[in-house]
Amino acid sequence: MKKSHIAYMACIAALIGVGLGAAPPAVADHRTHVVFPGESIQKAVDAAAAGDHVLVASGTYRESVRVSTPRLTLRGMGPRTVIAPAATKAADGCADGNGICVLGTKDRKVEGVTVAELTVTGFTGSGVFAADTDRLTVRHVTAEKNGVWGIAQERSVRGAFRKNTARANGDAGLFLANTVKAEQGATDSGGTVVAHNHLEGNRIGLTVRRLRNLTVADNHLTGNCVGAFVVGDENMPRAGALTVRDNLIDRNNKSCPKTARLDALQGTGIVLTGAEDTLVTRNQIRENVGASPLSGGIVVWKSFVGTTSERNRITDNVLEGNAPADIVNTDTAGKGNTFTGNTCRASKPAGLC
Repeated sequence: MKKSHIAYMACIAALIGVGLGAAPPAVADHRTHVVFPGESIQKAVDAAAAGDHVLVASGTYRESVRVSTPRLTLRGMGPRTVIAPAATKAADGCADGNGICVLGTKDRKVEGVTVAELTVTGFTGSGVFAADTDRLTVRHVTAEKNGVWGIAQERSVRGAFRKNTARANGDAGLFLANTVKAEQGATDSGGTVVAHNHLEGNRIGLTVRRLRNLTVADNHLTGNCVGAFVVGDENMPRAGALTVRDNLIDRNNKSCPKTARLDALQGTGIVLTGAEDTLVTRNQIRENVGASPLSGGIVVWKSFVGTTSERNRITDNVLEGNAPADIVNTDTAGKGNTFTGNTCRASKPAGLC
C-alpha cells in the first residue's frame, strides 16, 4: 500500500474518531460509512441506519443523493468534496435535477438530518433540496452554479442553515417556503434559523416565501439582484412574524430581466411584500443602486396581487448610498408600518429617515 494512501486512511480515521466525536454509550452502535472517490454515496446512504454518519472523502462524485433516513449525517471533508451531476439522467437520485434531496412525506417528516462540509454544483435544479423535514441542519455547504436554487426547503420546520455559501445560482441562493407548487397560507417554520451565510451573485440572495416564525441573522448578502425577499400574498395566515437582523447587505446591483412573476430586478437590499409583523433591525444596508421598481435599501411594497404590508417595524438600521433611496415605502395604504431609529439620508416618501 502506498504511503500516501496510508496517510489518507489515517486522516479519515482521525476524522471519524475526533472530528465526529466519540459516540456516547447510548449510541455506540451507530456506524460511520466512509465513501472514497469512485464509490457511490447513494449506496452508503442506503446502507445507513438512523443515527449513522456517511463521511465522504475529498474528490468529485457524479451523482445525486436522496436521503430519507432520520438523524443521518451526510458530511464531506470540506469544499473539495464535490457532488456534481451524473453523466446520465438515469443515475439521478433526486427528482427535478437536484443534487442532494432530503425528503420525508406529507404524513411523516424525516427528522434530524444533517448535510455538511461539501460542495454541490452544476445541477439543473437545486444544489440541496429538502421537503417535509424536521430539524434539518445544513452547514458549511457551498452551493454554486445550480440552475434554480442553491439550498431550498419547503413544508418543513425547525431547520438550521448556518455558515453556507450560495453563489451564482439561477434563482435564490437560499429559498425557504411553505410549499413550492401550491397556493396556501403561510406556515409556522417552528423557529427556523438562517445565520452566518454568504449569499453572492444569485438572482436573489435569500427568499422567504409564505412563512412565519423565522430568524435571519448575521448573513452577508452581496452581488445579487436583490439581497433578501420576504414574500406574502392574499392567502391566510399572512406571511410575517419573523426577524431580519444584523445582516450586511451591500452592492446587490446585478441586473436581472423581468419574468412572468416579477419586474426586472436590480439594486435592492431588502423587500417586504405582503408581509406583516416583521422586525427588520440593526442591518447594515449599503450601496444597493438600481432603476427597478423595487430598487432601494429597504423597500416596503404591496404584494403583486395587491395585498398590503402591515405592522412591520423597520428600526435601528444603518443605510448608506442606496438609490433611488435608502428607505422606500410604496405601500402607503399598509397600516401600522413604522420606521424609527434608522440612520439614512433619503427616503421615499420623505421623512422616513
